[in-house]
Amino acid sequence: MEKLIHFTYRIFAAFFLMLAMGCEKFVDAGTPVTATVSDVVYSSDESATSVLTGLYTDISAGDIVFPGTVSSLSLFLGLSADELTLSPLGFEADREAYYTNSLGSNVSGFEYWKKFYGYIFRCNDAIENLNKVQNLTPAVKQQLLGEAAFMRAFLYFYLVNLYGDAPLVTSTDYKATSSLARSSKDDINKQIISDLRQAQDLLSSDYLDGKLQPYTGGTEERVRPTKWAATAQLAREYLYTGDWQNAELQSTALINNQPLYDTVPLNEAFLKNNKEAIWQLQSVSNGPTANTFDAVTFIIPPTGLSASNPVYLSDQLLNSFEPGDQRMLQWVNSTDVSGTNYYYVYKYKENQDGAPVTEYLTILRLGEQYLIRAEARAQLANLSGADADLNVIRTRAGLPAYASVDKNSSLAAILHERQTELFIELGARWLDIKRTATVDAIMPPVLAVKEPGLTWQSYKQWFPLPLSDLKNAPNIHQNAGY
Repeated sequence: MEKLIHFTYRIFAAFFLMLAMGCEKFVDAGTPVTATVSDVVYSSDESATSVLTGLYTDISAGDIVFPGTVSSLSLFLGLSADELTLSPLGFEADREAYYTNSLGSNVSGFEYWKKFYGYIFRCNDAIENLNKVQNLTPAVKQQLLGEAAFMRAFLYFYLVNLYGDAPLVTSTDYKATSSLARSSKDDINKQIISDLRQAQDLLSSDYLDGKLQPYTGGTEERVRPTKWAATAQLAREYLYTGDWQNAELQSTALINNQPLYDTVPLNEAFLKNNKEAIWQLQSVSNGPTANTFDAVTFIIPPTGLSASNPVYLSDQLLNSFEPGDQRMLQWVNSTDVSGTNYYYVYKYKENQDGAPVTEYLTILRLGEQYLIRAEARAQLANLSGADADLNVIRTRAGLPAYASVDKNSSLAAILHERQTELFIELGARWLDIKRTATVDAIMPPVLAVKEPGLTWQSYKQWFPLPLSDLKNAPNIHQNAGY
C-alpha cells in the first residue's frame, strides 16, 4: 500500500505544488515549485508553505459525486444512512452500493481508505522534512508542522470511524509500513489526540494568509487551520471516544471565544468567512461553479432529477423536523416536477455558473460545538447545562426550549437535534448512529424503505478494505462480513 502511495506522491507532487501556487487565496507569492526533492521543496518559506497549500487545494478540488474525496462524504455517507433518497436516474454502481449498504472490496466502499492514506502520506512527508530543515523562518516552520499534524488527525478520524482498525502509518518508509498490521481503534484515537494536542500548541490563534501572516484590515479568510480548528476537532474526537470532561473543556474554549466565534442567523451559517465558521475550504475547481459542489449537486433544477442531480431528501429526515423549525425554511428547499415535490438540502444556495463567490464548504462550525458540549454535559449529569447548550441551537431554529426529564431523555433530544442541525454535513448522521450504537435499530426499517427485500446486518456499518491492499499487504485483513 505505502509503496504505491510513495510512488504516486513523488510523480504528482510537482503538479500539486504548482496548482497550489496558483490558488491566490492560499498562496499569493513565489515561483511554482517544479522539483520534488526535499532540499528544493523546503528551500524557502514560500515553497514549504505550498506543500500544505497543495494538500488543501487537492482536497478542495475533489468533486462531491466521486467517493473518496472529502467533500463527497456528505453525499455517500448521506446515502448510507437515512438522509438521502437515490433517484433511479442517478443510479451508478458506486452510488447504489452505498445507498443499499451492499458494499464490497471489488464493488465500492474502499475509496476513502485509498484516498485518505495518500493524503496521510503527504502529511507524514511534510512532518519528516520540516523537522529536518533549518533554513525556514521559525514561525513558518511551526505553523506548517501544526497544519500537517492537524490534517493527519483529521484524516485518521474519518478512517477509524469508517473502517475501524487500520494501519497506523506515521512515516514515509514504505518498506516498514507495507508490513504493518491494523492497529486498534484505541491506538489510532490516541494518535489522533496526540496530533491534535501538538497542533494546538503549534498553530496560530489567528487566521493566516497565503504567506502565513495575520490578516490586517478587512475580513480574514478562514481557510487555513488554526489552533481553534484543532480545538474543534479535538472536542469532536473526545466526544466520539467518550471522554466527556475533555470534550466539554475543548468545546467551552471555542464557545467562550466570542470575539472570534458566535452563532449567526440560519441564512448566514454557510457563507464564506462567517463568524460561526471555524474552518472552511474554498473552491478551487474549474468546474461549473466557483462556490461549492454541494450546491451544484444537491439543488434540484426545474428540469428535475438527473445523473448530475441524483438525490433528494428522505422522508425519514424530513419527518424528523418539528413543526415550526426554521431550518426547514432556510436549509431545505423543493422543486416541483410534474406535480411531485422533491425536497433537497439548501444549506449552500449558489449553484450558478460564474456567480460571485459567497460560500465556502464548511468543515467545522460553532453550532456543532454547542451540541458537543450539550452531550458531554448530559453524560456528566449536568442536565441544566446540557439544556442551555441545546436551546442555543433550538432557539436559533425558532423552536421552544427543551427541558430534560433525565439523562436518557436529554441524550435522545441531543441526538435528534444533531440530526436536524448537522444533516448532510460530511457524514455526521452516519457516524452518529454508529457511535451511539443505534445503527442496528435505525437501519433495518430504513433499508426496507429504500428497496423492498433489503436486509440490514450489523457488519455493514464498517466499510470494506480495497482488494489491492489485501493482496499486497499480507498483514492487513478484511473487515468481517466482506
